[in-house]
Amino acid sequence: MAVTAAGALDAAALSVVETGRLNAWGQFRRWLAPADPAKQSLVEKRAKPGGKFLLGADEFGRDILSRVIYGSRVALVVSVLSVAVALSLGLTLGCLAGFLGGWTDVLVMRATEVLLAFPYLLLAIAVVSALGPGVFNTTLAVGIWGAPTVIRVVRGAVLVARETEYVSAARALGATALRVLTRHVLRNVLPTVIVYSTLFMANAILVEAALSFLGLGVQPPTPSWGLMVSTGRDLLLVAPHVATIPGLAILVAVLGFNLLGDGLRDALDPRLRGRL
Repeated sequence: MAVTAAGALDAAALSVVETGRLNAWGQFRRWLAPADPAKQSLVEKRAKPGGKFLLGADEFGRDILSRVIYGSRVALVVSVLSVAVALSLGLTLGCLAGFLGGWTDVLVMRATEVLLAFPYLLLAIAVVSALGPGVFNTTLAVGIWGAPTVIRVVRGAVLVARETEYVSAARALGATALRVLTRHVLRNVLPTVIVYSTLFMANAILVEAALSFLGLGVQPPTPSWGLMVSTGRDLLLVAPHVATIPGLAILVAVLGFNLLGDGLRDALDPRLRGRL
């Protein structure tokens, strides 16, 4: 199906707006938040949206808008750092497996398949259970969870790139294996990795929210979207905004990163440039 210019531009614009909003919330939360996210007021608990609390108050009378804005920092930190962890492991092992082949490929891919055999959330839960809750350990858990998929993506791209004519020409001219890998193979693998990184950030936000929802991720009183949904689920009948508003924040953030990944894929894929 051909990609229309209007559709691609709309998706790219929306993705830039949403990801920019998330970054702005994370970087300028102290100036954007209308109140202290930890300040409690039991007299105003479960206040409805409007008036003093633009998006309402939670079960302790804390401003939900402020907690959503501060929660974006946790989502941004976990997603960015977990991508760095996954890429550092995935690029190293994927390049070695795809470029060297042989027993290196067999060992790396068998270990990767063992990790992929676990349900994605179960693997993250196992890592967090071993390391303990917290932002740092949640970041490691999400990064380790995403590394096997990155390894497979990078390995597949390296296998394709190493059989191209320009790689064969570089080898014929006497280029070392390291130079071929860094100058010719890795450079052509990076567009695929960049696109996957944006899509992985969306999944990282979901996994972090799921771990916090289960009580294994970020611990109170630190604002976290998943933790806010968890504490508000018992109030769905009397104060549905306590859980639905942070849930909508997760939805918008994930949608923004997914659209950003689609836009980068269309921009970096030479086969699609003529259709835009």
